[in-house]
Amino acid sequence: MERILSGIRPTGKMHLGNYFGAAINWVKLQDEYECYFPIVDWHALTTRYEDVSTLSQDVWDLILDLLSIGIDPERSALFIQSFSPDHAELHILLSMITPISWLERNPTLKDMTRNIDVREGMNYGLLGYPVLMAADILVYKATVVPVGADQIPHLELAREIARRFNYLYGEVFPEPAAKLTEGAVFPGIDGRKMSKSYNNYIGVTEDPESIKEKVMATVTDPQKIRLKDKGHPEVCNIFTFHKFFTSEIDIVEKECRNGDRGCVACKNQLYNNLINYFSPIREKRNYLQANLELVKDIVRNGQDKARKVSSATIAEVREHMGMSYGFRNT
Repeated sequence: MERILSGIRPTGKMHLGNYFGAAINWVKLQDEYECYFPIVDWHALTTRYEDVSTLSQDVWDLILDLLSIGIDPERSALFIQSFSPDHAELHILLSMITPISWLERNPTLKDMTRNIDVREGMNYGLLGYPVLMAADILVYKATVVPVGADQIPHLELAREIARRFNYLYGEVFPEPAAKLTEGAVFPGIDGRKMSKSYNNYIGVTEDPESIKEKVMATVTDPQKIRLKDKGHPEVCNIFTFHKFFTSEIDIVEKECRNGDRGCVACKNQLYNNLINYFSPIREKRNYLQANLELVKDIVRNGQDKARKVSSATIAEVREHMGMSYGFRNT
């Protein structure tokens, strides 16, 4: 079975955009691959180093959500990146062989630095985060990495670093292949892309009353003002939501276009379907929340499973770089 790795940045509780855009794919990958899912808290620090007040809570919220949606600790290693020193050691070693020019050509660097204070400039961690990402992948010798189209350049850099290491010191790392994932782009309640930055999201395990308020506030077809007005589902966010939660989508569309369905009734149907869809996930999360020691054991076990692989890789790397110094497995 091929080994796959997907690092997940902790940003707090999961919303519908996270779930349908990526998380649901991670659950499916468990059927085909040996999966490693690190919570990449070091990566989070590259852009939020000034305020870490919620970092711990964000990490645990993400872990609880991942376990609740179906990440299976019997089939996957779920763990925290910063608890594995092997990631940091390989990051240091790979940074020695990675030219600055490779990092500066990162096509997403400009977007990521847009809001950085020009007086301070870019921090070292942000410039070098692709090397840390490469270390995350290569320390487990992952052969497959699920990525969106916008992340292909990052993975290609990891492949280049692996290639350069193998050329300099001998064959150690496989060149990881991209597994393109077609995650759904989920709209926010205001019509923009769903994002916590826009405060337009609906949480997967959010309180039902809060979800109802957000559903009722969601933007619909601006031309459908009265109940009997004919609607245009293609411009309605509620209809987009229905595609994910409502089986009789053809009926919803027909009634909307014919003016036989009002927006309030449409929103109420969506709300009920959404609550029913996520009810088992919400129940599981409540159980896990009430049994945090069990969750900690799951993370410890995932950490142990991951460390067995990563420590073997580091020992091999040291051997090839002439840094074992006569010791074994150090």
